[in-house]
Amino acid sequence: MPPSKPASKTAHIVMNGLAFGESPRWHDGRLWFCNWGTGQIIAVDALGNSEIVLTVPATLPYSIDWLLDGRLLVVSGREGLVLRQEADGTLVTHADLRQLSKGPWNEIVVDGRGNIYVNGGGPAPAPGQHFGPGTIVLVAPDGSVQLVAENLAFANGMVVTPDNKTLIVAESHANRLTAFDIAADGGLSNRRVWANLGNGFPDGICLDAEGAAWYADVPNRHCVRVREGSAMRESVDVDRGCFACMLGGSEGKTLFIVAAEWRGFEHMISDARTGQVLSIEATAPGAGWP
Repeated sequence: MPPSKPASKTAHIVMNGLAFGESPRWHDGRLWFCNWGTGQIIAVDALGNSEIVLTVPATLPYSIDWLLDGRLLVVSGREGLVLRQEADGTLVTHADLRQLSKGPWNEIVVDGRGNIYVNGGGPAPAPGQHFGPGTIVLVAPDGSVQLVAENLAFANGMVVTPDNKTLIVAESHANRLTAFDIAADGGLSNRRVWANLGNGFPDGICLDAEGAAWYADVPNRHCVRVREGSAMRESVDVDRGCFACMLGGSEGKTLFIVAAEWRGFEHMISDARTGQVLSIEATAPGAGWP
């Protein structure tokens, strides 16, 4: 059980009026994120100047990252496809995950060697459940696709450490961050608890240069910085659910949070447009992947 939460800091609003922000990434001097329910991928700078950079044929879930050559990848979750944006702006299929699962896919991370990890999918949920046991699949640089982890309790945000040796995934329904060793071929092994979060429900996560992780928490309406072994260091409380977070900014030390009011899985997207991008200065700059 982690210790009691430290005193909270206060974030300020960068952007208002979103449907449902997810999968934030710092890229080319701006925060990119998915505006679920609209198909939009939006980029916003630290001053709130925003642009819809792409509209994709998906409403939710969908997530983004980039290949090492700079081409954008989009996980079209319910369609079971990883899409790739070409130089002319068109989207083509980079990987087809439908043979692995009929369930929706969720998050993506590309490591420093070009390995692509996508989570979600997995067996059909039990009656009355929204999600079955989750999986992680590897799309290797040679195009091969393989299952590398399973039986995850609602797999959510993922990060890879700067040395490309460890993958950490948020298991939202198990209240923990779970780590795997990454083999030379991209496979995962030595599954272990990286941090037990007590009553925390981790969603999106990011890493910093001091080896700590930030996790966003929807029901507890905050983002928390935690060390391996569960020691909490900092907390940012907000007035709505925190779905994901990412470190960026000119020095990499701005923590961006995408947040929205949570009305349950049946009402994830509403016309109320309560989604926000928030920011606050963090202790250490971002590190690792994404």
